[in-house]
Amino acid sequence: MGLWCASRGALSAAGLLLFKGARSVTRVRGVPVRACSGDSSHSPPVCHQLPHRALLRLHGADTRAFLQGLVTNDVTLLSERAALYAHLLNVQGRTLYDVILYRFSESDGGDGVYLECDATMTDSLVKHLKTFKIRRKVSISPCPEVSVWAVLCSQSKPELTSPDQAVAWEPDPRTALMGRRLLLHRDVRPSGLIPSCQEDDTEKYHMQRYSLGVPEGVRDLPPGVALPLESNLVYLQGISFSKGCYIGQELTARTHHTGVVRKRLMPVRLSSALQDSEDGAALQTVSGKPAGKHRASMGRLGLSLVRTAHAKETLTLQSSDGVAVTLEASVPPWWPREDS
Repeated sequence: MGLWCASRGALSAAGLLLFKGARSVTRVRGVPVRACSGDSSHSPPVCHQLPHRALLRLHGADTRAFLQGLVTNDVTLLSERAALYAHLLNVQGRTLYDVILYRFSESDGGDGVYLECDATMTDSLVKHLKTFKIRRKVSISPCPEVSVWAVLCSQSKPELTSPDQAVAWEPDPRTALMGRRLLLHRDVRPSGLIPSCQEDDTEKYHMQRYSLGVPEGVRDLPPGVALPLESNLVYLQGISFSKGCYIGQELTARTHHTGVVRKRLMPVRLSSALQDSEDGAALQTVSGKPAGKHRASMGRLGLSLVRTAHAKETLTLQSSDGVAVTLEASVPPWWPREDS
């Protein structure tokens, strides 16, 4: 209810129409969704190593105050929860980095933060953070000795046999349908910590994300291009409108309070698979009206930035060989419902 109240102003009238009939289901257009949601089937947890994600380690007396002025979410919430989702924006209010913050306790009693980010952007993010560090008491360093895992499961919460071996073990802060995040030292495997755990490839993890419409990384959120509200940052619990100033806050807050978001990142099913070079292709309606842009896909599942006025129509894009590929957008089950 709170999420809906906070975000209802960010929907256009056309976007509101999409919520009619939406339900919190565990199947999206024929694609079964694994999630730690208490499903009675109790299938074994599936663990996916995420080599496309990397960690930075931030610690020092000013860590939280430093991050508070840079990220979209309220870092003080780390006192109540151990993981937060957020974006770092440029001065024009466009996304530069999507991150997950994990609280950890230091040996001296203070709290540090692990910052999960796209692995290709690690050096860029370190440089960005150090630009604003000035005289803050914060140490920033890459953390290659810790790996990131996603655990998708039908149980409410798999138990770790040796919790002390996990660097972090938290629900995915974006949506419960994405399971849990597990941070482990490189020499530790999840099969030694989670009974009956099955390891699977990263591609299956991406298929899960795309079936649910959850963006992650530079393909889905092009740096300096993606806008946080169009990327559903409100719905993904990644932004605070009461925390105060941060870089890029002014434009984001203004857009939120005007209540108009005409395009949204949505999961799409394509008539045929695309090449990576076709990411960013323009979308059109059958009648030829501009309808948005395709962002990224894997197989026949992907994400597109869709004009909400045309989201219920069949859309097309031109593949590199000149063939028209059709796609259909769907409302993710984790979006707030009109009747909430």
